[in-house]
Amino acid sequence: MRQVAVIGIGKTAFGAFADRDLRSLAVEAGEKCLADGNVKVSQVDEFFLGNFAGPSFVGQNHLAPYIAGAMGMTGIPCTRYEAACASSGAAFYHAVASVAAGLNEIVLVTGVEKMTSQTTPKVTEILAGAGDTCGEGRAGATFPALFAMIARRHMYEYGTTREQLAAVAVKNHENGAKNPQAHMRKIITLEQALKGKPIADPLTVYDCSLISDGAAAVLLCPLERAHEFTNKPVKVLGIAQTSEQVALDQKADITTLTAVAAAAQKAYKMAGLTASDIQFAELHDCFTIAEIIATEDLGFVKKGEGGPYAASGKTRLDGERPINTSGGLKSKGHPVGATGTGQICDVVQQIRGEAGERQLTRNKIGLAENLGGSGATAVVTVLGAV
Repeated sequence: MRQVAVIGIGKTAFGAFADRDLRSLAVEAGEKCLADGNVKVSQVDEFFLGNFAGPSFVGQNHLAPYIAGAMGMTGIPCTRYEAACASSGAAFYHAVASVAAGLNEIVLVTGVEKMTSQTTPKVTEILAGAGDTCGEGRAGATFPALFAMIARRHMYEYGTTREQLAAVAVKNHENGAKNPQAHMRKIITLEQALKGKPIADPLTVYDCSLISDGAAAVLLCPLERAHEFTNKPVKVLGIAQTSEQVALDQKADITTLTAVAAAAQKAYKMAGLTASDIQFAELHDCFTIAEIIATEDLGFVKKGEGGPYAASGKTRLDGERPINTSGGLKSKGHPVGATGTGQICDVVQQIRGEAGERQLTRNKIGLAENLGGSGATAVVTVLGAV
Protein backbone atom coordinates (compact mmCIF):
# COMPACT_ATOMS: atom_id res chain seq x y z
CA MET A 1 0.00 0.00 0.00
CA ARG A 2 1.38 3.39 -1.00
CA GLN A 3 1.44 6.39 1.31
CA VAL A 4 -1.03 9.10 0.31
CA ALA A 5 -0.86 12.90 0.40
CA VAL A 6 -3.34 15.75 0.14
CA ILE A 7 -2.01 18.11 -2.52
CA GLY A 8 -4.95 20.47 -2.93
CA ILE A 9 -8.00 21.80 -1.11
CA GLY A 10 -10.89 24.02 -2.11
CA LYS A 11 -14.03 25.26 -0.37
CA THR A 12 -16.98 27.51 -0.95
CA ALA A 13 -18.29 29.61 1.87
CA PHE A 14 -20.92 27.77 3.91
CA GLY A 15 -24.26 29.54 4.29
CA ALA A 16 -27.74 30.00 2.88
CA PHE A 17 -27.43 30.87 -0.81
CA ALA A 18 -30.72 31.42 -2.60
CA ASP A 19 -28.92 32.17 -5.86
CA ARG A 20 -26.70 29.06 -5.91
CA ASP A 21 -27.50 25.52 -7.00
CA LEU A 22 -25.83 22.29 -5.97
CA ARG A 23 -23.82 21.91 -9.16
CA SER A 24 -22.34 25.41 -9.08
CA LEU A 25 -21.26 24.94 -5.46
CA ALA A 26 -19.55 21.62 -6.22
CA VAL A 27 -17.86 22.98 -9.33
CA GLU A 28 -16.53 26.02 -7.45
CA ALA A 29 -14.99 23.88 -4.73
CA GLY A 30 -13.55 21.42 -7.24
CA GLU A 31 -12.02 24.07 -9.45
CA LYS A 32 -10.47 25.84 -6.45
CA CYS A 33 -9.05 22.51 -5.32
CA LEU A 34 -7.48 21.70 -8.69
CA ALA A 35 -5.97 25.17 -8.89
CA ASP A 36 -4.60 24.84 -5.36
CA GLY A 37 -2.99 21.51 -6.28
CA ASN A 38 -1.69 22.72 -9.64
CA VAL A 39 -3.53 19.92 -11.42
CA LYS A 40 -5.45 20.10 -14.71
CA VAL A 41 -8.84 18.50 -15.19
CA SER A 42 -7.31 16.14 -17.75
CA GLN A 43 -4.91 14.78 -15.12
CA VAL A 44 -7.64 13.55 -12.74
CA ASP A 45 -7.97 9.75 -12.84
CA GLU A 46 -11.05 9.31 -10.64
CA PHE A 47 -13.78 11.39 -9.02
CA PHE A 48 -15.50 10.64 -5.72
CA LEU A 49 -18.55 12.62 -4.58
CA GLY A 50 -19.94 12.78 -1.06
CA ASN A 51 -23.62 13.78 -0.99
CA PHE A 52 -26.36 12.75 1.39
CA ALA A 53 -29.66 13.74 -0.19
CA GLY A 54 -29.31 15.59 -3.46
CA PRO A 55 -32.27 13.72 -4.93
CA SER A 56 -34.47 14.80 -1.98
CA PHE A 57 -33.15 18.34 -1.55
CA VAL A 58 -32.88 19.36 -5.20
CA GLY A 59 -34.44 16.51 -7.22
CA GLN A 60 -31.26 15.47 -9.02
CA ASN A 61 -29.99 11.89 -9.21
CA HIS A 62 -26.82 10.51 -10.88
CA LEU A 63 -24.89 13.27 -9.21
CA ALA A 64 -21.27 12.18 -9.60
CA PRO A 65 -21.09 12.32 -13.41
CA TYR A 66 -23.48 15.28 -13.35
CA ILE A 67 -20.94 17.31 -11.41
CA ALA A 68 -17.85 15.82 -13.04
CA GLY A 69 -19.27 16.58 -16.47
CA ALA A 70 -19.83 20.20 -15.49
CA MET A 71 -16.11 20.38 -14.67
CA GLY A 72 -15.12 18.77 -17.97
CA MET A 73 -14.19 15.43 -16.41
CA THR A 74 -15.40 12.54 -18.55
CA GLY A 75 -14.12 9.07 -19.32
CA ILE A 76 -13.14 8.37 -15.70
CA PRO A 77 -14.84 6.55 -12.82
CA CYS A 78 -17.28 8.89 -11.03
CA THR A 79 -19.00 7.57 -7.92
CA ARG A 80 -21.31 9.09 -5.32
CA TYR A 81 -21.05 7.97 -1.69
CA GLU A 82 -23.91 8.29 0.79
CA ALA A 83 -23.35 7.78 4.51
CA ALA A 84 -25.65 10.41 6.02
CA CYS A 85 -23.58 13.28 7.45
CA ALA A 86 -20.41 11.21 6.91
CA SER A 87 -20.97 10.99 3.15
CA SER A 88 -17.87 12.89 2.05
CA GLY A 89 -15.82 11.42 4.88
CA ALA A 90 -16.67 8.02 3.41
CA ALA A 91 -15.87 9.26 -0.10
CA PHE A 92 -12.50 10.50 1.16
CA TYR A 93 -11.80 7.15 2.86
CA HIS A 94 -12.39 5.24 -0.38
CA ALA A 95 -10.41 7.76 -2.42
CA VAL A 96 -7.42 7.26 -0.11
CA ALA A 97 -7.81 3.50 -0.59
CA SER A 98 -7.84 3.92 -4.37
CA VAL A 99 -4.57 5.85 -4.38
CA ALA A 100 -2.95 3.66 -1.72
CA ALA A 101 -3.80 0.51 -3.68
CA GLY A 102 -2.26 1.93 -6.84
CA LEU A 103 -5.50 1.88 -8.80
CA ASN A 104 -5.28 5.60 -9.58
CA GLU A 105 -2.72 8.38 -9.26
CA ILE A 106 -4.65 11.64 -8.93
CA VAL A 107 -8.09 11.55 -7.32
CA LEU A 108 -10.52 14.39 -6.64
CA VAL A 109 -12.98 14.11 -3.74
CA THR A 110 -15.82 16.63 -3.45
CA GLY A 111 -18.56 16.90 -0.84
CA VAL A 112 -21.62 19.03 -1.47
CA GLU A 113 -25.13 19.69 -0.16
CA LYS A 114 -27.79 22.22 -1.09
CA MET A 115 -30.20 22.17 1.86
CA THR A 116 -31.90 25.57 1.95
CA SER A 117 -33.96 24.87 -1.17
CA GLN A 118 -36.40 23.16 1.23
CA THR A 119 -38.26 24.45 4.28
CA THR A 120 -36.90 23.71 7.75
CA PRO A 121 -39.63 21.11 8.50
CA LYS A 122 -38.90 19.38 5.18
CA VAL A 123 -35.13 19.42 5.84
CA THR A 124 -35.78 17.88 9.26
CA GLU A 125 -37.87 15.17 7.62
CA ILE A 126 -35.21 14.41 5.01
CA LEU A 127 -32.46 14.25 7.63
CA ALA A 128 -34.59 11.92 9.75
CA GLY A 129 -34.28 9.42 6.91
CA ALA A 130 -30.72 8.77 8.11
CA GLY A 131 -32.18 7.27 11.28
CA ASP A 132 -34.30 4.18 11.75
CA THR A 133 -37.44 5.12 9.82
CA CYS A 134 -39.26 1.94 10.79
CA GLY A 135 -38.84 2.58 14.51
CA GLU A 136 -37.57 6.04 15.45
CA GLY A 137 -39.24 7.63 12.45
CA ARG A 138 -42.65 6.15 13.16
CA ALA A 139 -42.35 7.38 16.74
CA GLY A 140 -41.73 10.91 15.44
CA ALA A 141 -38.10 11.08 16.56
CA THR A 142 -35.91 13.55 14.65
CA PHE A 143 -32.17 14.00 15.16
CA PRO A 144 -32.55 16.82 17.70
CA ALA A 145 -34.75 14.45 19.72
CA LEU A 146 -32.26 11.57 19.39
CA PHE A 147 -29.28 13.65 20.47
CA ALA A 148 -31.36 15.15 23.27
CA MET A 149 -31.86 11.62 24.57
CA ILE A 150 -28.13 11.02 24.29
CA ALA A 151 -27.45 14.25 26.19
CA ARG A 152 -29.95 13.40 28.93
CA ARG A 153 -28.42 9.97 29.43
CA HIS A 154 -24.91 11.44 29.55
CA MET A 155 -26.11 13.93 32.16
CA TYR A 156 -27.63 11.09 34.20
CA GLU A 157 -24.58 8.83 33.98
CA TYR A 158 -21.79 11.39 34.36
CA GLY A 159 -23.23 14.61 35.76
CA THR A 160 -22.78 16.56 32.54
CA THR A 161 -24.46 19.97 32.76
CA ARG A 162 -26.21 22.34 30.40
CA GLU A 163 -23.43 24.85 31.15
CA GLN A 164 -20.89 22.37 29.80
CA LEU A 165 -22.95 21.85 26.64
CA ALA A 166 -23.22 25.62 26.24
CA ALA A 167 -19.46 25.99 26.65
CA VAL A 168 -19.02 24.02 23.42
CA ALA A 169 -21.33 26.40 21.55
CA VAL A 170 -19.65 29.52 22.97
CA LYS A 171 -16.18 28.30 22.01
CA ASN A 172 -17.16 27.23 18.51
CA HIS A 173 -18.98 30.49 17.80
CA GLU A 174 -15.91 32.39 18.97
CA ASN A 175 -13.78 30.42 16.50
CA GLY A 176 -16.33 30.72 13.71
CA ALA A 177 -16.40 34.49 14.10
CA LYS A 178 -12.76 34.42 12.93
CA ASN A 179 -13.51 32.19 9.92
CA PRO A 180 -14.38 34.20 6.78
CA GLN A 181 -16.10 31.16 5.23
CA ALA A 182 -18.32 30.34 8.23
CA HIS A 183 -22.10 30.41 7.98
CA MET A 184 -22.71 32.15 11.32
CA ARG A 185 -19.92 34.50 12.36
CA LYS A 186 -21.55 35.45 15.63
CA ILE A 187 -20.01 35.51 19.08
CA ILE A 188 -22.37 34.37 21.84
CA THR A 189 -22.16 34.39 25.62
CA LEU A 190 -22.76 31.48 27.97
CA GLU A 191 -25.93 33.20 29.17
CA GLN A 192 -27.23 33.53 25.61
CA ALA A 193 -26.53 29.87 24.92
CA LEU A 194 -28.38 28.79 28.05
CA LYS A 195 -31.37 31.00 27.27
CA GLY A 196 -31.67 29.95 23.64
CA LYS A 197 -34.97 28.81 22.17
CA PRO A 198 -35.71 25.24 23.33
CA ILE A 199 -35.48 22.65 20.55
CA ALA A 200 -35.47 19.27 22.34
CA ASP A 201 -34.77 19.32 26.06
CA PRO A 202 -32.00 19.85 27.13
CA LEU A 203 -30.88 21.20 23.73
CA THR A 204 -31.54 24.79 22.71
CA VAL A 205 -31.09 26.37 19.30
CA TYR A 206 -27.48 27.11 20.29
CA ASP A 207 -26.78 23.40 20.79
CA CYS A 208 -27.81 22.53 17.22
CA SER A 209 -25.86 22.85 13.99
CA LEU A 210 -27.02 24.92 11.05
CA ILE A 211 -28.94 24.10 7.89
CA SER A 212 -26.40 25.13 5.28
CA ASP A 213 -25.40 25.07 1.62
CA GLY A 214 -21.80 24.52 0.61
CA ALA A 215 -19.09 22.36 -0.91
CA ALA A 216 -15.52 21.33 -0.15
CA ALA A 217 -12.99 19.37 -2.20
CA VAL A 218 -9.72 17.54 -1.59
CA LEU A 219 -7.11 16.34 -4.10
CA LEU A 220 -5.03 13.21 -3.46
CA CYS A 221 -1.97 11.58 -4.99
CA PRO A 222 0.78 9.19 -3.88
CA LEU A 223 3.07 10.82 -1.32
CA GLU A 224 6.11 10.01 -3.45
CA ARG A 225 4.71 12.24 -6.22
CA ALA A 226 3.31 15.04 -4.07
CA HIS A 227 6.16 17.48 -4.67
CA GLU A 228 5.49 17.35 -8.41
CA PHE A 229 2.40 19.43 -7.66
CA THR A 230 2.92 21.36 -4.43
CA ASN A 231 5.57 22.41 -1.93
CA LYS A 232 3.11 21.99 0.95
CA PRO A 233 1.71 18.45 0.84
CA VAL A 234 -0.02 16.96 3.88
CA LYS A 235 0.32 13.25 4.60
CA VAL A 236 -2.58 10.92 5.41
CA LEU A 237 -1.07 9.25 8.49
CA GLY A 238 -4.06 7.08 9.36
CA ILE A 239 -7.69 6.64 8.37
CA ALA A 240 -10.53 4.29 9.24
CA GLN A 241 -14.26 3.97 8.61
CA THR A 242 -16.48 1.86 10.86
CA SER A 243 -20.17 1.38 11.60
CA GLU A 244 -22.67 0.23 14.20
CA GLN A 245 -26.44 -0.03 14.63
CA VAL A 246 -28.55 2.83 13.26
CA ALA A 247 -31.26 2.92 15.95
CA LEU A 248 -30.50 4.19 19.45
CA ASP A 249 -32.51 1.41 21.10
CA GLN A 250 -30.22 -1.16 19.47
CA LYS A 251 -27.04 0.34 20.95
CA ALA A 252 -25.62 -1.09 24.17
CA ASP A 253 -24.75 2.38 25.50
CA ILE A 254 -26.00 5.58 23.89
CA THR A 255 -23.42 7.69 25.76
CA THR A 256 -20.66 6.11 23.64
CA LEU A 257 -20.31 6.39 19.87
CA THR A 258 -18.89 2.91 19.36
CA ALA A 259 -18.07 3.47 15.70
CA VAL A 260 -16.01 6.56 16.57
CA ALA A 261 -14.03 4.73 19.23
CA ALA A 262 -13.35 1.81 16.87
CA ALA A 263 -12.37 4.03 13.95
CA ALA A 264 -10.07 6.06 16.18
CA GLN A 265 -8.18 3.01 17.37
CA LYS A 266 -7.74 1.76 13.80
CA ALA A 267 -6.58 5.17 12.57
CA TYR A 268 -4.16 5.58 15.48
CA LYS A 269 -2.70 2.13 14.83
CA MET A 270 -2.23 2.89 11.12
CA ALA A 271 -0.54 6.19 11.99
CA GLY A 272 1.61 4.66 14.74
CA LEU A 273 0.26 7.27 17.16
CA THR A 274 -1.94 7.53 20.24
CA ALA A 275 -4.62 10.01 21.25
CA SER A 276 -2.04 12.01 23.22
CA ASP A 277 -0.15 12.75 19.98
CA ILE A 278 -3.09 14.61 18.41
CA GLN A 279 -2.41 18.34 18.67
CA PHE A 280 -5.76 19.63 17.38
CA ALA A 281 -8.98 18.23 15.94
CA GLU A 282 -12.05 18.99 13.88
CA LEU A 283 -14.91 17.08 15.50
CA HIS A 284 -18.46 16.44 14.32
CA ASP A 285 -20.44 18.77 16.59
CA CYS A 286 -23.81 18.31 14.90
CA PHE A 287 -25.03 18.92 18.45
CA THR A 288 -22.90 20.12 21.35
CA ILE A 289 -23.21 16.76 23.13
CA ALA A 290 -21.64 15.09 20.08
CA GLU A 291 -18.41 17.06 20.54
CA ILE A 292 -18.30 16.20 24.24
CA ILE A 293 -18.79 12.49 23.61
CA ALA A 294 -16.29 12.48 20.73
CA THR A 295 -13.53 13.83 22.99
CA GLU A 296 -14.14 10.79 25.20
CA ASP A 297 -14.42 8.19 22.44
CA LEU A 298 -11.31 9.51 20.69
CA GLY A 299 -9.37 9.03 23.92
CA PHE A 300 -8.66 12.70 24.61
CA VAL A 301 -10.22 12.32 28.07
CA LYS A 302 -11.63 9.46 30.13
CA LYS A 303 -15.28 8.49 29.81
CA GLY A 304 -17.52 10.99 31.56
CA GLU A 305 -14.92 13.78 31.58
CA GLY A 306 -15.90 15.36 28.27
CA GLY A 307 -18.20 17.92 29.87
CA PRO A 308 -15.65 19.33 32.35
CA TYR A 309 -13.02 19.20 29.58
CA ALA A 310 -15.19 21.40 27.34
CA ALA A 311 -15.80 23.89 30.14
CA SER A 312 -12.16 24.01 31.24
CA GLY A 313 -10.95 26.04 28.27
CA LYS A 314 -8.52 23.32 27.18
CA THR A 315 -10.24 23.00 23.79
CA ARG A 316 -10.04 26.71 22.96
CA LEU A 317 -7.62 28.13 20.40
CA ASP A 318 -5.14 28.82 23.22
CA GLY A 319 -5.86 25.55 25.04
CA GLU A 320 -3.83 22.35 25.25
CA ARG A 321 -5.78 20.66 22.42
CA PRO A 322 -7.84 23.06 20.31
CA ILE A 323 -11.03 21.56 18.92
CA ASN A 324 -13.03 22.93 15.99
CA THR A 325 -10.81 25.89 15.23
CA SER A 326 -12.97 26.37 12.12
CA GLY A 327 -16.06 27.01 14.24
CA GLY A 328 -17.25 23.45 13.78
CA LEU A 329 -20.61 22.49 12.37
CA LYS A 330 -22.17 24.73 15.01
CA SER A 331 -20.81 27.98 13.59
CA LYS A 332 -19.04 27.13 10.33
CA GLY A 333 -22.18 25.37 9.09
CA HIS A 334 -23.28 21.84 8.26
CA PRO A 335 -24.08 21.22 4.58
CA VAL A 336 -24.14 17.54 5.45
CA GLY A 337 -22.60 16.11 2.30
CA ALA A 338 -19.74 18.61 2.45
CA THR A 339 -18.91 18.29 6.14
CA GLY A 340 -16.35 15.47 5.91
CA THR A 341 -14.23 17.02 3.17
CA GLY A 342 -14.72 20.42 4.81
CA GLN A 343 -13.11 19.07 7.98
CA ILE A 344 -10.16 17.69 5.97
CA CYS A 345 -9.71 21.11 4.35
CA ASP A 346 -9.73 22.79 7.77
CA VAL A 347 -7.11 20.42 9.19
CA VAL A 348 -4.93 20.86 6.10
CA GLN A 349 -5.17 24.65 6.41
CA GLN A 350 -3.88 24.46 9.98
CA ILE A 351 -1.00 22.14 9.06
CA ARG A 352 -0.03 24.43 6.18
CA GLY A 353 -0.17 27.49 8.43
CA GLU A 354 -2.96 29.08 6.40
CA ALA A 355 -5.70 29.46 9.03
CA GLY A 356 -5.39 33.22 9.52
CA GLU A 357 -6.63 34.51 12.87
CA ARG A 358 -7.28 30.95 13.97
CA GLN A 359 -3.78 29.67 13.23
CA LEU A 360 -2.27 27.37 15.84
CA THR A 361 1.40 27.08 16.73
CA ARG A 362 1.18 23.35 17.54
CA ASN A 363 -0.12 22.31 14.15
CA LYS A 364 1.83 19.29 12.87
CA ILE A 365 -0.66 16.50 13.64
CA GLY A 366 -4.42 16.98 13.33
CA LEU A 367 -7.50 14.76 13.35
CA ALA A 368 -10.90 14.89 11.66
CA GLU A 369 -13.90 12.94 12.98
CA ASN A 370 -16.92 12.71 10.69
CA LEU A 371 -20.14 11.13 12.00
CA GLY A 372 -23.14 9.74 10.15
CA GLY A 373 -26.60 9.71 11.71
CA SER A 374 -26.61 9.11 15.45
CA GLY A 375 -23.30 7.29 15.18
CA ALA A 376 -24.01 4.48 12.69
CA THR A 377 -21.07 5.59 10.52
CA ALA A 378 -17.79 7.14 11.60
CA VAL A 379 -14.70 8.17 9.66
CA VAL A 380 -11.59 9.20 11.58
CA THR A 381 -8.61 10.66 9.73
CA VAL A 382 -5.20 11.62 11.10
CA LEU A 383 -3.19 14.05 8.98
CA GLY A 384 0.36 15.25 9.43
CA ALA A 385 2.97 17.62 8.07
CA VAL A 386 5.49 16.19 5.63
